[in-house]
Amino acid sequence: MAYTQFIDGALTTGSAKESWVNYNPANNNVLGEVCQATEEEIDAAICSAEKAFRVWKNKTGAERGRVLLKTAEILRLRLEKIASLETQDVGKPISESLAVDVSSAADALEYFGGIAATIHGDFFDLKNAFGYTRPEPLGICAGIGAWNYPIQIAAWKAAPALACGNSMIFKPSEFTPATALELAKAFIEAGAPAGLFNVVQGDGRVGAMLTNHPQIAKVSLTGSVSTGKKIFAGAANQLKKVTLELGGKSPLIIFEDADIHNAVSAAMLANFYTQGEVCSNGTRVFVQRKIFDSFLKQLKERTEKIRLGDPTDPDTQMGAVISKAHLEKVIRFIDSGKSAGATLLTGGFRPEKDFKGRDITAGNFLTPAIFTDCEDSMEICKEEIFGPVLSILTFDTEEEVIERANNTDYGLAAGVFTNDIKRGHRVIHELQAGTCWINNYNITPVELPFGGYKQSGLGRENSFAAIQHYTQLKSVYVELGNVESPY
Repeated sequence: MAYTQFIDGALTTGSAKESWVNYNPANNNVLGEVCQATEEEIDAAICSAEKAFRVWKNKTGAERGRVLLKTAEILRLRLEKIASLETQDVGKPISESLAVDVSSAADALEYFGGIAATIHGDFFDLKNAFGYTRPEPLGICAGIGAWNYPIQIAAWKAAPALACGNSMIFKPSEFTPATALELAKAFIEAGAPAGLFNVVQGDGRVGAMLTNHPQIAKVSLTGSVSTGKKIFAGAANQLKKVTLELGGKSPLIIFEDADIHNAVSAAMLANFYTQGEVCSNGTRVFVQRKIFDSFLKQLKERTEKIRLGDPTDPDTQMGAVISKAHLEKVIRFIDSGKSAGATLLTGGFRPEKDFKGRDITAGNFLTPAIFTDCEDSMEICKEEIFGPVLSILTFDTEEEVIERANNTDYGLAAGVFTNDIKRGHRVIHELQAGTCWINNYNITPVELPFGGYKQSGLGRENSFAAIQHYTQLKSVYVELGNVESPY
């Protein structure tokens, strides 16, 4: 099949000028051909989005909300179909696609559909006058997605943008073109005007065209720090609004009084869910020295029982990484860790069979890796790997671990495990990260803002906090008396 553009309410025939093959990470079979959007198609998407914006911005919040809620309903009705597409595109287990990817996309649409009618300004009682503010939509917003959670990311960007009265042009990752098209179809079926949510396929050149286009009012990116810097620089030329959700090298701190079973569960979720391809992952696991041996024993035993294999099998717990090139990149990091003196305790190799004995050598599979004897200065402890590689570091004191945890250019996420609730809050308040957990990890309900500090990004996604990133505030002063003038 051909993955084309979705513009003005319909799939296009696709351009023959440039395309590439989309592969299934689990077996590297061909899924279809991705058609790179042309400048003409970008212009058509802009024109269509502008027309839709003129209609959409004048609808009431309740009217907009009903469309978002209906879209969520459609996604839930098509849960199995869309989850299957997601699993084929990303390589993650079908159990994850069913439980998280599509469901969290629907959650976002329901949340912002529910609050669309409550978006409002403020009233100010003044002397012989009054004033009020209006949160007004920005116009056409561009969303640029990553390949690890394609439909979730598309919905996380579209839902608040549309709830506020904007239109959106969304570019999925070139590795995962499928499910954003399903979201676009659902919007149309739910009653959205044609052009309200357009999808354009392509690589970074398409992202640059959107960022640089004078009619795009805002860009929201989920991606790497290097890509985020390019988007930020491009948007600065026209002072566009930006939201950047970028990478991380997040700390997960486990104190000696923690529930070890729960802490091990969190460490595994923070490193091996979605094959470790999660931006907020807690890949630096700091364990207080007193419980190091017992923690490590449980972690190793449970990690080696992870059921790695065919992502379409409901019993599979871990699938394949996104591409051959990315697999090689992760393996290079593993080699770097070994060369630097870290001990590869388990995993980190390409398996020939899955947990049911099936041949998986054609896919991009890698067994989950655990490194011990790590030092903060090692590459595996400093750089984002974006794969199933967990590095364990020991610590002695609270003050020490806070300083070490903050010694990074990133600041996306952090976690603390302790039964001392005072210490839990105290340490979290000292950690330089925008998204934090106490006694859990990587739980991201739509009700809470999501985003990072430092080079992990700008702005926030989800929650009511996202509204300010998709609106501009107008102040209005209304005189009730005469105009006083010195002239």
